[in-house]
Amino acid sequence: MNNLKFRLIVMNFLQFAVWGAYLTCMGNYLGKAGMGAEISWFYAIQGIVSIFMPTIMGIVADKYIQPQKLLGICHLVAGAAMIALFNMGQASATPDKVMFITLYTLSVAFYMPTLALSNTAAFTIMTNNKMDTVKDFPPIRVFGTVGFIATMWFVNCATFDNGSFFFTLGENAYKFQGTHYQFLVSGVLSVVLFAYCFTLPSCPLVKKEGKQSLAETMGLNAFKLFKTKKMAMFFIFSMMLGMSLQVTNGFATPFLTSFQADPALKDTFAANNATMLVSLSQVSEALCILLIPFFLKRFGIKVVMLIAMYAWVFRFGFFGLGNPAMPGVLLFVLSCIVYGVAFDFFNVSGAMFVDKECDPNIKASAQGLFMLMTNGLGATIGTLAAGQVVNAYCQWQGDYLLGDWPTAWFIFAGFALVVAVAFMVLFKYKHDPSKI
Repeated sequence: MNNLKFRLIVMNFLQFAVWGAYLTCMGNYLGKAGMGAEISWFYAIQGIVSIFMPTIMGIVADKYIQPQKLLGICHLVAGAAMIALFNMGQASATPDKVMFITLYTLSVAFYMPTLALSNTAAFTIMTNNKMDTVKDFPPIRVFGTVGFIATMWFVNCATFDNGSFFFTLGENAYKFQGTHYQFLVSGVLSVVLFAYCFTLPSCPLVKKEGKQSLAETMGLNAFKLFKTKKMAMFFIFSMMLGMSLQVTNGFATPFLTSFQADPALKDTFAANNATMLVSLSQVSEALCILLIPFFLKRFGIKVVMLIAMYAWVFRFGFFGLGNPAMPGVLLFVLSCIVYGVAFDFFNVSGAMFVDKECDPNIKASAQGLFMLMTNGLGATIGTLAAGQVVNAYCQWQGDYLLGDWPTAWFIFAGFALVVAVAFMVLFKYKHDPSKI
């Protein structure tokens, strides 16, 4: 059993290490590569492909290819495209925008389904081995966050100079966090995970007896969850909360780095180590995952989701109030701390709730549907809207995105507050601890 947990820990570590290499620091590179105005679109693309790719891959995993094998195949394609992005950055400081976006889209189109597939594979392997998913999954999943942090720190600290790699800054050394090298780190790890997935335990497909309906044949029967008012409201609010998911991923590091343009703040730690500071969010996330079993059993999904929603209000609000100097930088730290609650109590708890509420033969499709609503529709709408807000109040001036950042952050906080109040009033759910 311990060996099985370790194998799932390795899978989760690599799964999120792939994402952590570029997700929070990509904006700085895009600005320098002449694609600063398209930052919101790069994050929206993750949402756009999540509208259909997780659902499609969930259907394939339910009916045709075992989820752990499909997970590996998706990582191979995503990793190859990431390495191609690195090669484009290596060839030119300002890569062809159309080709760059095309390759990026290909990569995330095959990466985003793996977020649901990794959950499905883990839940299936654990269930087949008579493990308690609510009790045993969070301590395994926490190592995914550790992997995310590890590559964030690596990209923040690692530098290159004429093809040589260092971990201290030399006179002519450049940090990975502002360069195309972040895509190389992601691509290599993705290829490693591809190979590893084929060593995981088998996850036999569930064969349903008898004649199947058209929806079942096409793998669309997960959508029948919308027939239940409780699940319909859960998915709708998941979409609305998902609108907050990529906002700080896309704009936190350009926001923090922008303080370098202020002579009084240019030498502060936060302004020069944006990726490292933002990684505190993932440290908090790692700790908060371990609280999920207690909160779900004690309070139920409604209270847990409400806590996440109010945490998003503070996440954005603290960014709007803070600055890199003391004591303002403490508000940035607080923003990172509450992020752990905001993300985990929504994303991880939501995936566990969906797993418990759906039939065994649609588990992968149901996880894909959850991804569609959150990282798909929600993140797409939210990221594009956030891009409009940021572009209305801030503009790129050289390497920095400057303007009225506080107003933008307060607008995001206000939206999260409205969603929280609406969820509290409209979502009806009676908690039964015996079912968790």
